[in-house]
Amino acid sequence: MTGIPQRLLGEDEHVELGLRPHWKELVRPALVLLIVSPATTYVATVVPEGAAQKWLRLAAVVVGGLVVARWAVWPFLQWLTTSYVVTDRRLITRVGIVARHGRDMPLSRINDVSFEHGSVLERLLGCGTLVVESAGERGQLVLRDVPRVEEVQRDVYRLAEQDEERRRREPDGDHGDDDRGW
Repeated sequence: MTGIPQRLLGEDEHVELGLRPHWKELVRPALVLLIVSPATTYVATVVPEGAAQKWLRLAAVVVGGLVVARWAVWPFLQWLTTSYVVTDRRLITRVGIVARHGRDMPLSRINDVSFEHGSVLERLLGCGTLVVESAGERGQLVLRDVPRVEEVQRDVYRLAEQDEERRRREPDGDHGDDDRGW
């Protein structure tokens, strides 16, 4: 399961769901790799004999390598470094290879959770877009290509309700996520 380092979780906070974008995001990079690698090898082997043969082969390999790096390796690294984590207290997103950004949304601020299948393929694969509405300033969190999106929507809603029940049981003034001591 994709997760988040334990040191970034609060005291008594537990990961309920850890997800990456759906595997369909890796289909195009895999096809690029499967087409460009043999094509590069073929081009490098059919270069005619002569003084420029070494340089033409090198050029073919460099161009093929750049194409694979840009359209196969980079999308794979983006997929690998994107995570959607739902704990019993918050929804956490982390995205980025070099420059990284993230967003945390407390479950207590969630007003609405909806999903959308943008195509027949997404519906068949069970993935889609999850939209989480919050009462905060930034309002909406959109997670694209979420696997099992209908189940995730149901689970996020269930966890938000459980968080609300937990907060009702706590003594007044102690809401657990306010570290200022007020």
